[in-house]
Parts: sequence; structure tokens; C-alpha cells
Amino acid sequence: MGSCSCTRRHFLLSICFLQMITIIERQVFDFLGYMWAPILVNFFQILFIIFGFYGAYHFRIKYIITYLLWMFVWIGWNAFMICFYLNVGSLDRESDLLNMGTGSVSWFEANGYGCKPTYNITADDPFRPLRPERVEDCLLDYILVEVIHSGVQCALALLGILGAILISCIFLDEDDRFDFMNGDAKSPQHTVVHPIEAH
Repeated sequence: MGSCSCTRRHFLLSICFLQMITIIERQVFDFLGYMWAPILVNFFQILFIIFGFYGAYHFRIKYIITYLLWMFVWIGWNAFMICFYLNVGSLDRESDLLNMGTGSVSWFEANGYGCKPTYNITADDPFRPLRPERVEDCLLDYILVEVIHSGVQCALALLGILGAILISCIFLDEDDRFDFMNGDAKSPQHTVVHPIEAH
């Protein structure tokens, strides 16, 4: 039982470590693009990854359950991001939904590998960031980069859910096998209070 729990714990710790690396990378590029809604949600993701890591390291079930529940929210957020960048339904990636009205866009739109942006110097609104009129020669379109980012986060979250459930099963097994005072936990002798004899 010990080696099994250790393996499960290392699995979840590894997933949390990978999530932390990828979310910090994503947070950096969201800061560069001034994407305020993703920055805020990424911050919560970092916080809950810490919960998951701490819970797995110290076998604290409440932290693991908190991490597990957040992972479902995180998958929902990333599914929304994928739909947003693919213009699914009434969603429009040109809207100010993710930047909270600042007019900024994904950093990868003009700064992706090989991208050559062309700007219109006569901008209509001086308070909004300058966006390129045209971007050419990008190795990967920014839409694809953002979808890949969200897809990776969904995959890691699913692995995190699996790891959290496996560790939670350890706690359930230990509760079922609890041996109180070297006897059967369901035996009547443990439900009766025995007086202490005075000598």
C-alpha cells in the first residue's frame, strides 16, 4: 500500500510541477499582451496548483479536493478560451472580452516567431494600443498558439484530476481499513466505555 500511495503522490506532484511551469509561461505572455481577464484567472490557477502540490506532498485531503474541484473550473475556462479564439457561436476574438476594454490582444499576434507586422500610424484612438493592420510570415498564427496553450492546460488538468482522484482513493481505503486498538473497528468492545480501575 505504501509504494502505491507514493507512486500516486509522485504522479500528482509531477503534474502540479508541469502545470506550474506552463501557467507561469502563459502568465508572462498574457502580461506582455495586457490580457487582464486571463491574467486574473491564471493567478487563481497558480494558487490552486500550490494547494494541490501541498495537499499531495503532505497528504492533506482537503487541499487535494479543493485542487480537484478547481480543475473542473479550469477546464471550463480553457474550453471557453478555445471557443473564443476560434469564434465559436457568438464569440468574437476581436471583442474586448478578455482585455476588459483596454483594446489589447494576444502578444503572439504581432510578436510570434517570424511575424512581420504592418502598422497604420494614423490610429483613431490614442488611448488604445496600436494593433497591426496586417501580420505576415508567422510560423504559427496567434489563434493557433492560444488554442494550443489552452489545449495543453486542459490535458494537464485532466491528468491532475486523475491524480487527485487516485490519491483520494488512498484516503478512502485507509478509512475502510482503520484498525482501532488492534481490533475490529466494528466490534462492540470499541463502542462501550470501560472504566479505569483504581489501584
